[in-house]
Amino acid sequence: METERLELIPLTAEQLKLWLENLPALERELSCSYQGEPLKDGFRSVVAGQCALISAHPADYLWGTFWLLIRKSDRSVVGSADFKRPPDGGGEVEIGYGLAPGFEHNGYMTEAVRAMTAWALKQPGVRAVTAETERYNLASQRILERCGYARYRQGETLWWKAASRGRSE
Repeated sequence: METERLELIPLTAEQLKLWLENLPALERELSCSYQGEPLKDGFRSVVAGQCALISAHPADYLWGTFWLLIRKSDRSVVGSADFKRPPDGGGEVEIGYGLAPGFEHNGYMTEAVRAMTAWALKQPGVRAVTAETERYNLASQRILERCGYARYRQGETLWWKAASRGRSE
């Protein structure tokens, strides 16, 4: 998938393993330079969990893998995004995303979330894309608003939804 400034690459299970275990090999395979968010602590655990998920369900890998956001101008990985699981019984899928601090405030994540949301809403059985944000994460909330999401639930965190036009929620 491509946007004006980004190439969005969904990683295969093998590429997710490279991301976790051999970043230079992944960079060579994708002809890129990884500048994205550091793969440590909780984020590493999330990537490992998604790797296990798509290894167990390879036919649904686009709904469980991470998509690297590669800036076209210099092939730098600026961040990543993912769908956390295949669409549920109600046709909803949740998106997550992260950007390396050095690339914030350039519109890259808005560009990526907009493209991935549009793609997801065109897939059979998908009625809505949801996202969860922390209450204090105003930057993430602004991204979702710019991408057509509306807040629909709040508690300890805020929940957002973008629904397909012409489909009821």
